[in-house]
Amino acid sequence: MRKVIFLDRDGVINIERGDYTFRLEDFVFVDGLFAALAFLKNHGFEFIVITNQGGISKGIYNHDSVIVLNKLIETEFKKHQLNVLDIYYCPHHSDIEKCICRKPNSLLLEKAIAKYNIDTTKSFFIGDSDRDINAAQKVGVKGIKVNKNSNLNVYLNQIIT
Repeated sequence: MRKVIFLDRDGVINIERGDYTFRLEDFVFVDGLFAALAFLKNHGFEFIVITNQGGISKGIYNHDSVIVLNKLIETEFKKHQLNVLDIYYCPHHSDIEKCICRKPNSLLLEKAIAKYNIDTTKSFFIGDSDRDINAAQKVGVKGIKVNKNSNLNVYLNQIIT
């Protein structure tokens, strides 16, 4: 079974700007991200991104905008010898429609766990909001809440003990 670090996107992988990030020119990786993930990779972890993208439902941007940023993430991870197993996103927003994939719901995590044979007892979800942690708890994954846009190296001792 695999051990995985689930990563929220905005505020964990890239800078949370306080507005929707859907253009390449607005997407900036958080300082220290790749060093922290390389450390985790060296301890046997793989990576999956789980992100809410409610701006699609609101008509602010579309699926193509998310796909372009997902490709950027995959490309930059590869440049740092890191692999993203998968990127899951929920296009819905609770103000507009109901769904079971938007965090704090856990459908996207459940799909990933089933598809990739993930050991939930050895996996973690790094997120910057309570909804990330709640989604993790629903599937038996330990949630690590970080401050938005913070260097993940500060939190590694919560994973590697």
